Amino acid sequence: MTAPKEGERVSKLPEQPEGSTRRSFIQKASLAGAGIAGLGGILSVMAAEAKAGFHTLPGDGKQALDNRGGGEDFGFDFPEGKKRDTNILIAAEIAEALAVTTYTNIINTSPFFGNLPNDDQGYLIAARQEEMSHYALEQSVTDQPSPFTTFFYPPNMFSDAQTTLNVLVTLEDAFIAAYLVGVRNFSTPDLRVTAARIMGIESDHRTLARVLAGDVAPQDGGPIENITGLAGIPEPADPPNNNGYERTNCWNRIAQAVAALTPFVDATAAAKAGFDTTKSFSFDPFTPVLPNPLGAFVSFKGC
Repeated sequence: MTAPKEGERVSKLPEQPEGSTRRSFIQKASLAGAGIAGLGGILSVMAAEAKAGFHTLPGDGKQALDNRGGGEDFGFDFPEGKKRDTNILIAAEIAEALAVTTYTNIINTSPFFGNLPNDDQGYLIAARQEEMSHYALEQSVTDQPSPFTTFFYPPNMFSDAQTTLNVLVTLEDAFIAAYLVGVRNFSTPDLRVTAARIMGIESDHRTLARVLAGDVAPQDGGPIENITGLAGIPEPADPPNNNGYERTNCWNRIAQAVAALTPFVDATAAAKAGFDTTKSFSFDPFTPVLPNPLGAFVSFKGC
């Protein structure tokens, strides 16, 4: 794996007070992103294309968008259903590109990574492969790459283990909630089931990220006792599996997930959210190799 590519310097931000990225930074980011055209503009263009007729999808991907289950009524008129599906898929591609970039830089640049036990390192390596597999699947459906391939993060994202785990868990919380929007709003059974299958993996990632907390070495600030995720509240890392039900963040529209993602891709929104805009990190696609063929995608029907 290669080291991350850093973008050109944009502007020097004032030094952030300690903990500024540790409490509800996504809520702050969502507010900062509300007035930014970036993601919203891209999704509007995609929606217009979808409404006009999105007929360039290959193989099983096209079937997933076009197959309406033998004439079953899902409550959407066909153009609107396809428009909504495309919006969700494009947002998911951006999220997966962000996830791959995050895991890549944790593995390649975070000082604490090399001091983790081998099984913890293996989780992070496997998660990177899985997120890339999700991206490749979604790209096969939309037949186009993510419109954003460069990302910004809060200060100390890859140098401070507490910040890394706070942000990682927050992102996984957001990905879970976003895929649940897909489960709620996709217009075909194949896409709904696929969203649920991916959401389950994001849930694994959230739990395993919380497992890391107790294994962070003392020289890296560990063990970490509390992690602040999307809820903006420090939560004990023990037990790592602390959900009885997945959290929706009360999202029921993909635009809510888009608002949360915008500061990661837009320099203006990133600065307003207190992110570090002095450097950016590039998404470098690759061919994923999943840890176990039994966990492969297989098909949109899952078998």
